[in-house]
Amino acid sequence: MGRIKTLLIKRITNELIRIHGDKLSDNFQNNKQIVNKLVTTPSKKLKNIIAGYATRLMKKNKEI
Repeated sequence: MGRIKTLLIKRITNELIRIHGDKLSDNFQNNKQIVNKLVTTPSKKLKNIIAGYATRLMKKNKEI
């Protein structure tokens, strides 16, 4: 069982993937830097959660 992502995290991440999907990859460190540039949230934890969820979705899309 993993942590459940809130609707805010899912909405922001899906919008980032829709708009900037070509910049994101299945590497967390790269995604963390990209999310840091694109998202204007003061919380480091929130940015890391968004980057982690984006990484997970990109890995999932890569398998398909």
